[in-house]
Amino acid sequence: MPLPPWILKSFIMKTILSSFSPSQIETDCLVVIALDRAEKEASQKTGDKNKGDRGKSSAKGRSEKEPAAREKATPAVEVADGAVLEAAQEVLSSGEVTGRMFETTLIHRPAGLQAKRLLLLGGGKAKNFSDSELRKLAGTAVRTLKGKGIRKFAFVVGGGGGGNVPSSSAVTAIVEGAFVGNFEPDYYKSDRKDQKIDEITIIVEGGGKSDSRSLEAALETAQIVGESQNFARDLINEPSNRMTPTILAERAKQMAEEVGLKCEDYGADKIRQLKMGAFWGVAQGSDEPPTLIVLRYEPVGEAPSGAAKDVHIGLVGKGVTFDTGGISIKPADGMEKMKYDMAGAATMIGVMRAIALLKPKVKVTAIVLATENMPSGKAQKPGDVQIAMSGKSIEIINTDAEGRLILADGLTYARQLGCTHLIDAATLTGAVVVALGYVNAGIFASTDEMYDRFSAANKLAGEKMWRLPLDDEYKETLKSNIADMVNAGSRYGGAIFAAMFLKEFAEDTPWIHLDIAGTAWMEDSKPWIAKGPSGVALRSLVEFVKGWTS
Repeated sequence: MPLPPWILKSFIMKTILSSFSPSQIETDCLVVIALDRAEKEASQKTGDKNKGDRGKSSAKGRSEKEPAAREKATPAVEVADGAVLEAAQEVLSSGEVTGRMFETTLIHRPAGLQAKRLLLLGGGKAKNFSDSELRKLAGTAVRTLKGKGIRKFAFVVGGGGGGNVPSSSAVTAIVEGAFVGNFEPDYYKSDRKDQKIDEITIIVEGGGKSDSRSLEAALETAQIVGESQNFARDLINEPSNRMTPTILAERAKQMAEEVGLKCEDYGADKIRQLKMGAFWGVAQGSDEPPTLIVLRYEPVGEAPSGAAKDVHIGLVGKGVTFDTGGISIKPADGMEKMKYDMAGAATMIGVMRAIALLKPKVKVTAIVLATENMPSGKAQKPGDVQIAMSGKSIEIINTDAEGRLILADGLTYARQLGCTHLIDAATLTGAVVVALGYVNAGIFASTDEMYDRFSAANKLAGEKMWRLPLDDEYKETLKSNIADMVNAGSRYGGAIFAAMFLKEFAEDTPWIHLDIAGTAWMEDSKPWIAKGPSGVALRSLVEFVKGWTS
């Protein structure tokens, strides 16, 4: 189905790389970072001159030790261009700027600059500054400026130190962060404002011709990743009446045709033919037909070599386009958010878009299992026994533990297709939110080698994730009196139980499970990102795939 024009436009932002002097760039706004370069720590004391009197008290009962001195902020603009430094000097000297993270100071008609405005963005302590902070600052710049009706701006990768972020990493972070900040979820508001950034110029100070090739490559890759992340966020953002399993398959096919992927989608007959009893058990309760979507990427030209030789990566995404909980129905409060229960599927579809455009020399197949989880006279019930594609029998304890059922058949199918390394992503458990809150996604890995490879990719992507255990002792909780296993156990360690369940279907294949239930949806707007879908895990997954050929 064709995309509405406002959605199409939200994916488009022109990115330009420049090595001109920042002061000579004509733009609506020039953005530079201000870092706090104070050397002393707040914990250092200035009253240590009376060391021998520690512990003595005055007549009023107070310690004679001097109170700790408050550290005075020492903001410095991260740019080498003298004209920019001079334009910012007055406001820096006034004490108005501290360099605190996300602090914004806008200067109109800055003297000596071609830019109409100068935006100083606080980046926090210089010693703590990294590409993760830079990515958020780029999103903050976008959201700050588009709210003022500005459509174009330039962002300086400074020659003043920049928190020790290499230029290519800085370009990557800025472009990715800018795309994240440019996305807005308010599609269906009748008074929706057309506020977005159309163009961003990234100025790399001191970037010579020898660096230009690597910087251009970083920019192009980051643009593909940023667009793909927003593509996934768009899928997640749509309400369930406008993102049924059938529509999700249509969107996947449309994307595949545009970027040159092979795409197959199958309906209920094929699902039953494949004996995907766990998947069908969830799907049978809905009037909306389920879909099994398979996206295939095969590198062209020379066969994969080195670490990628004989590697076939399988990406499996949970695509529950609306989750009522089924017969074990959820409370009404907050149920409207359950349209996001297909975030794992959307992420995998977005990853495949990026892979098709980046063309790594490694074979990748994505399997998306899309359905609704609804209560009806046809729905599965607690106490039912389903036979999964692998032949394992599953006693249904809780119909709201449905994601692991569809992923079980997805993992088995991926292995049947010849995948040698598996990763699944799903908004799987509320328990992972209890464990890690809304900051870190949960990582489970069947081997340390697989974890180390993914962890390296995750670090490059700048996404927060935390490894949780898969000790053999947890397997005891899977036992059923009537079947091979139950689909839900005790309330304790619920995220681990779900991962142990999935591990039974990955079997001996190296496998990663990402539980993104707490991070796939932003509960509140942040300076760098709107409330709504985050697109989390996409960047890490793309880096993981690229890592096999780097």
